Amino acid sequence: MSTEEITEAVNLLSAVESQTQDVTKLVDHLLKKATENEYNTSKGISFLELKYQLLLSYLMNLTYISLQKSQGSSIQDDPAIDRLIEIRTVLEKMRPIDKKLKYQVDKVVRTAASGGTDSSDPLRYRANPENLISKLDDESESESEGEEKKSKIYHPPKLTAMHYEGDETEMDKDQKVLERAKKRALSTSMLRELREEFSEGPTEIRETTSTQRSRAERKLRERTHYEEENFMRFSVSKKDKNEMKRVAGLSSLNNLTHFDDISALTEGRAPQAGGSSKKRKHGGKGKKGKKGFKKKRIH
Repeated sequence: MSTEEITEAVNLLSAVESQTQDVTKLVDHLLKKATENEYNTSKGISFLELKYQLLLSYLMNLTYISLQKSQGSSIQDDPAIDRLIEIRTVLEKMRPIDKKLKYQVDKVVRTAASGGTDSSDPLRYRANPENLISKLDDESESESEGEEKKSKIYHPPKLTAMHYEGDETEMDKDQKVLERAKKRALSTSMLRELREEFSEGPTEIRETTSTQRSRAERKLRERTHYEEENFMRFSVSKKDKNEMKRVAGLSSLNNLTHFDDISALTEGRAPQAGGSSKKRKHGGKGKKGKKGFKKKRIH
């Protein structure tokens, strides 16, 4: 060792000796007060007490290792090293918990030092779970009582947005019905054919079939597929032939008299379902009454 290293080691030893004396005096003072029950730790925070015990055990094992090294003894496979590793691991795991409890610990320490809580202290503003639980209980009780007393009339929830139709007049409703009928009329096959006829663009050729004809064609395809898979052919009866002819003719006849879907554009009013049937019934009753009246006059 050089002269500088020896001088540095002597200075460190003298500093350790002086600091050790200070620590010894402080520990003796604390031990005396703890023996006389001046420090009551029974109502303290258990987390901090565990932390202090671990730190004390860590320092004791570290001091023991330092003693072994200063005496020139081997510390290989020493149990104190395993204890140091274990305590250090536990202290590292406790660090996130220590950060979370820092708010409560600071508040308790400040209250113990000052003897009370200041009204302007920002640490006193915190959530109170007890008040929250009591409010929930009161709300549940009031809801249960309200459910027993409420009538069977439906009341929409107050927090849900709903469409208000109270100021809508009968004329507005008719106008909406007329607009919907015009939209349907503009998308009919007749107007589509007129647009295609007077349009200057290329004509798109496609096949349109009715529901009954589509059903008949699907049935025919299924029968053809079955015949091809099983190498057999079904005989077509007269009933099936007539049904196919009827469906083919019905689809074309329906398109000849289909003019009601554009009445909203021609008359300015939407067609009302059931209007013609009511008129026919009313006319029948009138004719029956007239016949009865004539019979009475002739008689």
